[in-house]
Amino acid sequence: MSDPNDRLEEAVEGHELDAAGAAEAAPVIGQESLWGNAWRYLRTNPLFLLGAALTVIMVVMAAFPRLFTWGIDPYDCDLSLSRQSPSAAHWFGTDIQGCDYYANVVYGARSSVTIGLLTMLGVLIIGVVIGSLAGYFGGIADTVLARVTDIFFGIPLMLGALILLTVSAQRSVATVSLALIVFGWMTAMRLVRSSVVSIRGSEYVQAAQALGASPLRVLIRHVLPNAVAPVIIYATISVGTFIAAEAALTYLGIGLQAPDISWGLQINQAQSLIGSSPYLLFFPAVFLSITVLAFILMGDALRDALDPKRR
Repeated sequence: MSDPNDRLEEAVEGHELDAAGAAEAAPVIGQESLWGNAWRYLRTNPLFLLGAALTVIMVVMAAFPRLFTWGIDPYDCDLSLSRQSPSAAHWFGTDIQGCDYYANVVYGARSSVTIGLLTMLGVLIIGVVIGSLAGYFGGIADTVLARVTDIFFGIPLMLGALILLTVSAQRSVATVSLALIVFGWMTAMRLVRSSVVSIRGSEYVQAAQALGASPLRVLIRHVLPNAVAPVIIYATISVGTFIAAEAALTYLGIGLQAPDISWGLQINQAQSLIGSSPYLLFFPAVFLSITVLAFILMGDALRDALDPKRR
């Protein structure tokens, strides 16, 4: 019969080994983060990869258009070459002023993509700030901010932007972006507010409050990081929506003005020539559609990645 002391030593040694093994295994079998799982899903999703590749191309094109035009100046025009069909010399043909249309379409990405990204950034800032304050503090603050949001919700995006741009003295990239921001932040606010309301009663939030953390610290460090997933999905999809909205406003003659170059302006100028020169409408419309589709594909993939129930 073994010595009780030996059995005690074996038990202690076994306990130490089990504890060490558990400590080593913890990082492996621990619960993975939401974003870690999302990235693992996204990098194997062909639609996300396609959308991301197209988005990168369009953003680079907007930032560095000369890389794609090989130095061709979109303002270098020759009236004797007016409305020439696509050829080896001019891939997309020439416009009514004899300008190389390929260079114009490439440079059109700058205004359109810039407006989409600027508007998305402004919408995120306003929506996150107002939504988080309303959702976290509740009470009178929530009531007042919710009523203000309802007032803006009563004005459709296109109608509100159209009215604001009509009374603007100059319609530039900044002006059009501001008009879309003013009447486009409400959905982001609602998404953030609902997420914050569902999270503010969580145990880890209550623990942080019990430890004496300030409301601002709790909101920034513990609530917002877990509440931004829905608004990120919305923001990704909304970039394409805002690009399309700019094109629609410009097509109606209320958006950007010459000498700016954008796909909406090109479509506006091509509408009266669609019978004789359909390529003037075709090429900017294709680039616009591809860009909008790219952001929508990324947004749909993000939605699936951050919501396991949809997989």
